[in-house]
Amino acid sequence: MDAARRVDRRAVLAGSLAGAATALAGCAPPSAATPASGVSPGPRPTTPAAAFARLMDGNGRWVSGKLRHPDRDPDRRQLVAQQQEPFGAILSCIDSRVPPELLFDTGLGDLYVMRTGGQAVGPVVTGSVEYGPMTSGTPLVVVLGHQRCGAVKAAYQSLRDDKPLPGNLQAIVGALRPAYEQAVREGGADPVETMARAQVKLTASALRSNEDLAPLVRKGSLAVVAAYYSLDTGMVEVLAGRPS
Repeated sequence: MDAARRVDRRAVLAGSLAGAATALAGCAPPSAATPASGVSPGPRPTTPAAAFARLMDGNGRWVSGKLRHPDRDPDRRQLVAQQQEPFGAILSCIDSRVPPELLFDTGLGDLYVMRTGGQAVGPVVTGSVEYGPMTSGTPLVVVLGHQRCGAVKAAYQSLRDDKPLPGNLQAIVGALRPAYEQAVREGGADPVETMARAQVKLTASALRSNEDLAPLVRKGSLAVVAAYYSLDTGMVEVLAGRPS
């Protein structure tokens, strides 16, 4: 597919999604409005570096216990009831101990959040990640893995022992196979943790270089960050893709 056709494809997709969003409550075209009252961290970040700094500042408050709980009052709820303009998109695990909105101390309308077992991806998940950057200029995507991931552990054991998991759990195993193979090659004292980190970096790399997000990354309007959350400390560690 040549460059012109790729541009046309993105334009058609963005127009279609934006039109559909207008028809759905809470998904109208973005606005620059800010909350009239209540705690607010300031204007929406518009660059990858500023969005990343906002997230990491929030994580610092989570670690220290000095939470601000921004943009969570009735005024904010009313503001975003008809329109939204998230500054970040987070692809994280389904683990109940890793809620992105809390560990980054964000509020209503700040983040698009996708959660799958072990950050497993497929066309629907990838499309969901692409939605914000392609339709409303969301400048940051974070793929967030975490310590002691049960989905990664189950997939690792399934592949190591050649014992398929029941039902659609096997689809997660298949999605995580490249990370398993990389962990086997790398070795290490804790192969499950090695696999979990590999999964984050492989997923972020695939998103960063995919057909529709890569032009935004090259232009500097989007960053795709691979990050890892410690259950013990609450701290988010950047593995790759930190915006400058």
